[in-house]
Amino acid sequence: MTENILWFKDLHNSDIPKVGGKAANLGEMTNANFPIPPGFVVTADAFRRFLVYAKLKDDIYPLLNKLNTNDNTTLQETAKQIQKLIISKEVPEDIRRDILEAYENLSIDKIMFEQAGRQAYDIIKAGRDLPLVAVRSSATAEDLPEASFAGQQATYLNIKGNDSLVQAVKECWASLFTARAIFYRVQNNFPHDKVLIAVVVQKMIQSKSAGVIFTINPTNNHENEILIEAAYGLGEAVVSGSLTPDNYIVDKKTLEIIRKKTTKQTWYFELDINLKKTIKKMVSEDKQNLQKISDSEIIKLAQIARNIEKHYQKPQDIEFAVDNNNLYIVQSRPITTIKKIAEKMVKKSEEQKTSINQSKEILIGLPASPGIATGVAKLVKDANDLGKIEKGNLLVTEMTNPDYVAAMERAGAVITDSGGLTSHAAIISREMGTPCIVGTNTATELLKEGQTYTIDGTT
Repeated sequence: MTENILWFKDLHNSDIPKVGGKAANLGEMTNANFPIPPGFVVTADAFRRFLVYAKLKDDIYPLLNKLNTNDNTTLQETAKQIQKLIISKEVPEDIRRDILEAYENLSIDKIMFEQAGRQAYDIIKAGRDLPLVAVRSSATAEDLPEASFAGQQATYLNIKGNDSLVQAVKECWASLFTARAIFYRVQNNFPHDKVLIAVVVQKMIQSKSAGVIFTINPTNNHENEILIEAAYGLGEAVVSGSLTPDNYIVDKKTLEIIRKKTTKQTWYFELDINLKKTIKKMVSEDKQNLQKISDSEIIKLAQIARNIEKHYQKPQDIEFAVDNNNLYIVQSRPITTIKKIAEKMVKKSEEQKTSINQSKEILIGLPASPGIATGVAKLVKDANDLGKIEKGNLLVTEMTNPDYVAAMERAGAVITDSGGLTSHAAIISREMGTPCIVGTNTATELLKEGQTYTIDGTT
């Protein structure tokens, strides 16, 4: 029997084929009593049934099978064509009904209404407003130990209302076929027709602060150091690398805070209730240079992260949110870069060290992915400039996003103005084994197009 909807409480880590990596982990952690906001999943089976119902399989997969993913123009055009096809189709009525019924139930404590009579439940439900939710893709080949698929599919925040939710689910389905997702699957040898997508619908946390935790230090594989990066507002700013977050290092055994690097934050992401969308707001001057989370929150988060790592028995990449003094975990996945960092650290030659030591230092940032590279700088303002990145060039940009992956594959190194050690640029560079420096603030102003530079992503 196929199911369109599964609740977090019904899921475990073994359910990746049904609901994808992100959702299976949320279910696993819910059942292990970690602080997970409640939610449900539109299953991979529902997506499979939608493809059959809309007669899309014969339209999509022949296009992909003959596609040259190194031809960026054709790749982009094909991706847009497939996504447009998916979004244009109607969702089968039974799937739509099941999504909306679960959405209504999300505003009520599930145990409470299971114990209440039907009449009492209907009265409770009638008095509740539909909740704001985060709608997030969960592909059946993501958050795996060997490939993160970081940022390859879509996430939609602060969704409210029946039609908006169903539309967001469709757009998540369509995001399985973005240019970046298609390219990434080919690079990692995942057959297109074997990768399905589920959709997580989770109660939205309006966080005062949020960020990312790595249960080992991602730049040097130090197993006894927990890295926490945090910023004011919604966590998207940290994950995307739109700003450079605070950086805290905690001793995993003692939970003592070893180092703190506080950065100036002038803006943050917040929900605008009236506009019903996420907007940028300014941070008041008296708060811009303060710690974004308190010492006690840092220690509590480190303790939760340590317990999650112990539960999974492998290092974890965790997203968190802080709201009204409550700490929530909104995602956890295995760290995909440990082996590649270890190999890169070994390869760093004495000759290169000498070369760096004799050079004049002109720019400092955070060492996000180890290794040394010398190359010609190419400045990238947006995705339209990616075509000029040739093999071995230094990709210099404000911050990468998932559309940059193909160019990052060609680049000899990546340098960004913003972002932390857990940003998109940092994670993907480590996964590729490409040297990377983030959070330089001024790389795009200081470095000149066509000039040769050497970067050290290790120190």
